[in-house]
Amino acid sequence: MAQLSDDCFAFGGQLMTGAAALEVLRSRTVVLPEPETVPLSAALGRFLAVGIVAPRAVPPHDNSAVDGYAIRHADLASGAETVLPIGGRAAAGHPLGRPARSGEAIRIFTGAPMPEGLDTVMMQEDCVLEEGRVRLRPGIKPGANRRRAGEDVQAGAIVLEAGRRLRAQEIGLAASLGLAQVTVYRRLRVALLSTGDELCEPGAAVAAGAIYDANRYALAALLHGLGCTVTDLGILPDRLAAIRVTLAEAAESHDLVISSGGMSTGEEDHVKAAVEALGALHFWRLAIKPGRPVALGQIGRVPFMDCPATRSRSWSPS
Repeated sequence: MAQLSDDCFAFGGQLMTGAAALEVLRSRTVVLPEPETVPLSAALGRFLAVGIVAPRAVPPHDNSAVDGYAIRHADLASGAETVLPIGGRAAAGHPLGRPARSGEAIRIFTGAPMPEGLDTVMMQEDCVLEEGRVRLRPGIKPGANRRRAGEDVQAGAIVLEAGRRLRAQEIGLAASLGLAQVTVYRRLRVALLSTGDELCEPGAAVAAGAIYDANRYALAALLHGLGCTVTDLGILPDRLAAIRVTLAEAAESHDLVISSGGMSTGEEDHVKAAVEALGALHFWRLAIKPGRPVALGQIGRVPFMDCPATRSRSWSPS
């Protein structure tokens, strides 16, 4: 008795699991683009090719964490107020310029280098300013309100490992070390295309039986988000010769070729045959539903991937 199937898994041949496919993907694709040096302002989203070693400490010197008065803790009276003469002024970018003398206080502002010989800062809210002198309350601990050199980063420390993707945080860290440029991997060059006579571009008039190409736009957005340089080859018709020529030309100047559709077993599915003629397929039918005809192969030495078309499904936010 003949049987009819309404299950897209009812297909002769072995189906590969998703986990097995990922393992093949890891073992078959090794793309190591050459490094290049770029300005720090152009490094966002790039992957470090060379780790960053701190050429200097951050902060580079002991400095004040508050506005107030820098003092030597040993000059303070125990359990009573201390009155010290104000011997100078230190601001961010404008250090005192000399070692501090014993028994003097230095007016200091947030970020200013600690004068040599002083170890503690009293907040200005806890001080009483008199004529050329400052009255200091008792009870402050040694080293209070003083930030140490290298408290954030020690000179010579490895701050970013090779392979790290640079976010805004890493860009700021590199800038704090005085780096104007970094060495990153060249962006992966990806050729992207869709196949199908029924596809049309968003914004165009839709003929009977046609749908808009959603896959290519979604894939392009994902690839841009990964830092790739994407060449959009548009929509190819369901013609074996045209697909074969386009795939061969794309592989000559790209690190990866990705197509959408054309990988099933219908008479209008020509991508599989084109890839096999130009190279090889490493896997094809996956045990996932929907989306079984996911493929990994190569065209010459260039990796090739194909994603199932979304012919009968619409996209919706998740």
